Amino acid sequence: MARRGSRGRARRAGRDLRGLRRRGYEVVEGTCLRDGSGHVSASREARADELMALLVDPEVAAVVPPWGGETGIDLLPLLDLDLLAASEPCWYVGFSDTVTTMLPLTLVAGWATLHGGNLMDTPYAPADGHLHWLDVATHSGHGGGQGTPFVQRAASHHRAAGWDDYAADPEVATMTLAEPTAWRLMGGEGGSARFSGRLVGGCVEVLSPLAGTRYADVPGFAPEEELVVYLEVAEAGPYEVARAVHGLRLAGWFDRASGVLVGRTPAPDAESWTQHDAVADALRDLDVPVVLDADIGHQQPQLPLVNGARAEVIVDGGEASIAQSMVPLG
Repeated sequence: MARRGSRGRARRAGRDLRGLRRRGYEVVEGTCLRDGSGHVSASREARADELMALLVDPEVAAVVPPWGGETGIDLLPLLDLDLLAASEPCWYVGFSDTVTTMLPLTLVAGWATLHGGNLMDTPYAPADGHLHWLDVATHSGHGGGQGTPFVQRAASHHRAAGWDDYAADPEVATMTLAEPTAWRLMGGEGGSARFSGRLVGGCVEVLSPLAGTRYADVPGFAPEEELVVYLEVAEAGPYEVARAVHGLRLAGWFDRASGVLVGRTPAPDAESWTQHDAVADALRDLDVPVVLDADIGHQQPQLPLVNGARAEVIVDGGEASIAQSMVPLG
């Protein structure tokens, strides 16, 4: 959701592609890839066609957009999710606006999708206790590693605000993490909780408009299992967040939730109401653990989460961890 200068993004993207090639990956650049000067890179038809072609190409191991897509919702009617459901899956990687097309791929087509960074974030070394999305994709690829859990711990520090200046330093690969941070349970200091289920979630601002549609049918996903729902806010104020999370609840998103993870956010508070107040307003009587300030989303660092993976979350005082495993549905 947060936009950065087009010149800086173009230089950063070039650096990222060179870095992947140095790692030994063969990189195919989409024809719709541009410098980011407009809010879309091409017509919706061209973007949908290119995305479909990449996703069904058996030679493609991962599709990684350079950044989000403010109006990516326009692609949904043009994606052949039935064809994708019948195709061999590859990784689809990203966060923020990209979740608009990522989560339907999980919920409708049954693909695991990887929430955690995008092309612009790929050069960063992960925070201590976190994995890089490339490590997750390699460890638990669609073709192997299934059932073997990978564990990540909560980071000890986070970035205070903002993003690095890619125009000034397109080579930056180290996050500036100076502020102490900790995951904590809503409604209590220093408490403990343990819960597990299938992971589903993403950015509140782009998912809430999909609530009640086939593209965000969380109640119909993995119906015999509990869910771990994770949410993060990019920039919306607390009143908008409260409305959005209430809407997700009315759409049944939390009916089978064993717990909820809420990402740390750089979004502003209101004069007398905070982002935490907004979440509490919608979820305080849910009767499951709600974890606040998790390492998810728009404030570095963020850990990779696999939509569709089975996860176990443990929060015990100032310590927290999440284990994920690629256990097939059903």
